[in-house]
Amino acid sequence: MTNKTKEPRQTSVPTQESYTTAPRAAGPHIVQPHAEEPIAEASPFDRVPAELHAALKKRGFDSLTSVQESALDTIRDHRDLRISSQTGSGKTVALGLVMAPEIVAFTNAERFNPRDTQGPNAVIIAPTRELAAQVQSELHWLFAGVRAIKVECVTGGTSVGHERRRLSRSPRIVVGTPGRLLDHIKSNSLDCSGVTQLVLDEADQMLDMGFRDELEAILAVMPGERRTHLVSATFPAQVQKLAETYQDNPLHVEGTRLGDANADIEHVAHLIHPRDRVSALINILLLADAQRTLVFVRTRAEAAQVANSLEEAGFTAAPLSGDLAQPQRTRTLNAFRNGAVKTLIATDVASRGLDVPDVAAVVHMSLPMNALVYTHRSGRTGRAGNKGRSILLAPIAGARRARRLLAEAGIESEWREIPSANAVRKQLKKRARRHLNKALTAEQSFDEGELEYAQRLLEGQDAAKVVAALVKRCQPDRHCEPQIVSSPPPPRSGRDDRRGPRRYESDDRRPNDRGRNTQPMTRFQINWGLHDGANPGPILALVCRRGNIDRSVIGAIDVGATSSTIEIATSIATRFESDARRPDPRNPNLRITRDGSALRLLKANGHSGNGSGYKTNGSKPNRSKPNRSKPNGSKGNRFKKRR
Repeated sequence: MTNKTKEPRQTSVPTQESYTTAPRAAGPHIVQPHAEEPIAEASPFDRVPAELHAALKKRGFDSLTSVQESALDTIRDHRDLRISSQTGSGKTVALGLVMAPEIVAFTNAERFNPRDTQGPNAVIIAPTRELAAQVQSELHWLFAGVRAIKVECVTGGTSVGHERRRLSRSPRIVVGTPGRLLDHIKSNSLDCSGVTQLVLDEADQMLDMGFRDELEAILAVMPGERRTHLVSATFPAQVQKLAETYQDNPLHVEGTRLGDANADIEHVAHLIHPRDRVSALINILLLADAQRTLVFVRTRAEAAQVANSLEEAGFTAAPLSGDLAQPQRTRTLNAFRNGAVKTLIATDVASRGLDVPDVAAVVHMSLPMNALVYTHRSGRTGRAGNKGRSILLAPIAGARRARRLLAEAGIESEWREIPSANAVRKQLKKRARRHLNKALTAEQSFDEGELEYAQRLLEGQDAAKVVAALVKRCQPDRHCEPQIVSSPPPPRSGRDDRRGPRRYESDDRRPNDRGRNTQPMTRFQINWGLHDGANPGPILALVCRRGNIDRSVIGAIDVGATSSTIEIATSIATRFESDARRPDPRNPNLRITRDGSALRLLKANGHSGNGSGYKTNGSKPNRSKPNRSKPNGSKGNRFKKRR
């Protein structure tokens, strides 16, 4: 981006009282939010323009958030504002409070005629349609009581003609996405010559989404004498460069930085088998007690597939992805907001800027791309002082990556086993009993007919059986039965946490520890041996993939001439046998079967079974070169040794 030199500002801003402009220091001045101290003023809104008091009180505000309080300092010094904060800190209202004095003063001026066609005083750029609509909605109620201040929203996916007509009515604030704002500027339907305040909301997301060219084009037509406010949850190098280029001595308000805003969010992680993803999600939703839940997946196809699976199980779920038409997206979000849909399955792109109140839990069904994405996802819950939960479902193969991601985000997550079917049933039963006890202890009034009928029920009946029958009838209907899931134990904590769970590493056991697995073992045979180039490494990888297991449940691997044996923990042997029996398109000729006479078969194949071949328990390999001739009908080995 090209640097732009600004002239010193001479504009004075009318406020509730006269302020003396403080000398400016070089560079941004960082302000931590005001500490929670007893407020000495008669009203918590003394520094807020009087025209906005009624709207704040009507909305239920009895005080301002720390970010809002700190942002008001820019009014006195007429400075740019830079907010680094995660979602849920009240930053949209903070921006409205900062912009209000100039806009209110403009509309109160004698020369102002709302019927004249004029450009806006403020333009807010947001990365997504959802965020733009959310910002417009927040500012609409904030300025609802102020004369002639209208807030309009222009985004892709809506009628350009309708937007042009709304822009011709001289809105004081225009919110839009970069592409659509630039379209209106180029067509001269949006006059930016009177803009005195420009806001870049979610700047990090806009740059991540590739809007740099659009931002540069919009900023190029803005007046040089303006205030530029920037909001970003994170400040990577490219956002820092953007801020330094277009902001003049900003007041930096640090609200809730990366990893700091999670006091209201409980972070939980579960290790799961990939095949159990939907079943694990169903158990989590059964325990959620019909609370609003946001589930994140990676692709549009996943969003549709998971939503369909949940609907088939009896849940009210809907997908939200980038390929939805705007009317359908709006209907889906409204259904989620009003409770008609309790579970929303969203992709990262479609959910950017999503602001839905009272989201009880966020479920990361697919691992986030990085720590920043995890932070943005988790920030959809635990907002405005409410408690929330962030639940990460980590596949076995991604356990190390999941731990590293959490560490980079500064999150101390509690690793737990996924709720089993029995555990879910017990929790649901306890919850139903708590609700019943609460109803019995609450004050209730009964009419004579109800009491008379209750008395007749007890006549000639065992009172305990009558109550038990009524309790059984009062059990809440379940969407579906709890699902049976296999639950790998949580990864071990300790000094190796930075590298992830050690048992999934290729060097899981030291050489002198190999073969010391004390679990009861069951032996399996695979028709792959030395003659076809087999060795323990490829066999181990194949067995883990075919059986959907990790190496911690595998014992010794004994490689024979034409076949090999593998020890599998007896506790999972039955499931492993079922999974490994399925056709494998990658290796259709390799078969894994339970082997009750492995030693006899190995001897028949020319293998002594006492260490003359390869083993994973530390014995030395046979130094003699094995016969590499392929048996008749063999297609050869796809795992060839590198020389």
